[in-house]
Amino acid sequence: MLIEGLLTTENEDGSVNVAPMGPIVDAELQHFHLRPFKTSQTYKNIARGSSLVFHVTDQVETLTKAAIGKLDSTPELLDAPDVSGHILADCCRWYLLEIEEFSEDEQKASIHTKVRQSGRIRDFIGFNRAKHAVIEAAILATRIHLLPAAEIRRSFSQLQPLIEKTGDDAEHRAFEMLQQYIVEKIGSE
Repeated sequence: MLIEGLLTTENEDGSVNVAPMGPIVDAELQHFHLRPFKTSQTYKNIARGSSLVFHVTDQVETLTKAAIGKLDSTPELLDAPDVSGHILADCCRWYLLEIEEFSEDEQKASIHTKVRQSGRIRDFIGFNRAKHAVIEAAILATRIHLLPAAEIRRSFSQLQPLIEKTGDDAEHRAFEMLQQYIVEKIGSE
């Protein structure tokens, strides 16, 4: 199964990198398979030996900002127990990951991990249709170098009614931010 969330790693200067990540996980949530692009800061941090903390979150604005590089400041953090990792204070669950296997292909790394520690900050209530739509739009925004512009625009048009019907202020802001990003990167029709 693939789940969407946020991964924290530590940059070379000690600051925290917050990045969206969609790992493949086993049913028990004990093994995570990460596939970061080799051009990403996340990959560079992992290759350098940074600690890895994956977060299950319902904060679509944070996920959106991280996906398009508009995270103005680092969200509030907690220290991970016993290591130099960082936990997002407003996540639902967190998983401190330990690398078991690391390999690379041309574009991506393949990183198999196991959960070393995990914890719960608060309940995950779930996603409404608007939150799902924002996540799908954020994934599209990270794929503008891979997908045709017309396909991205068409997908955004299909997602917009879900935001309008079921979104609250956070989903509306996040989707608008993604729409502006898409227009800046690929233009409008």
